[in-house]
Amino acid sequence: MSVFGLRTSNPAFNRYFWKKPNYFSKAKMSIGGILLKSLLILSLVVLTASYTWHLFFSGVNTKWHTAVGMFVAIICSLFISFKHSAAKYLLPIYSLAKGFFLGGISAIAHQRFPNLPFQAIGVTIVTFFVMFLLYKWKLIRVTKEFRTIIITATASIFIFYFIGWILWFLNIDVPYLWGTSWFAIGFNVVAAIVASFSLLLDFYYIDKQVGRYPKEREWIATWGLLITLIWLYVEVLRLLKKLTIRF
Repeated sequence: MSVFGLRTSNPAFNRYFWKKPNYFSKAKMSIGGILLKSLLILSLVVLTASYTWHLFFSGVNTKWHTAVGMFVAIICSLFISFKHSAAKYLLPIYSLAKGFFLGGISAIAHQRFPNLPFQAIGVTIVTFFVMFLLYKWKLIRVTKEFRTIIITATASIFIFYFIGWILWFLNIDVPYLWGTSWFAIGFNVVAAIVASFSLLLDFYYIDKQVGRYPKEREWIATWGLLITLIWLYVEVLRLLKKLTIRF
């Protein structure tokens, strides 16, 4: 069973992107290749995030940096989704754009709650390695049922977010998303947990494809991991901010 035809909660890892290529390639996907590309892409994210951070605390209004960064990242993701061969060209642009967005929201959070973004980064890194070890040691098995649950939960969360963004755009208050009520905090906790478990699905699918698909697909794998990591960081940052306000 699957949801919307997806085998994982991450759009980068659904069946469409991993269909058998119609060309032959001797070089195959490898963990080392994905790791190197991930480090490169994360470096680009940090580069523009640091730049936006510097501008913000220099007195520059970074509203447009944040908004345009988010918009460009969405456009790049859509292009990669439908033309996965373009991932190696668009992923660097996506990373730079996402850095502007993350730098903007992180700077605002740091101004109001000093060091909160660094705490969120720490939690994200720790969560990544914990999930990796849980997968590696098979303490949590990624079964068909497990995948279905995470996919369904992810789809539901993003539907809630989509509705919330539309209502926010119409100047309608959405306390379950932006408020600090126990319900809003609970929603954030669930979203962060689902984002964490999505890493297991990503590890699982990459593990099944390494050594089988062309090396070029490492860019898609890197994109998928980046999507999940950024989602997890944003959820953790929002959760910590709500908890700080609440307590």
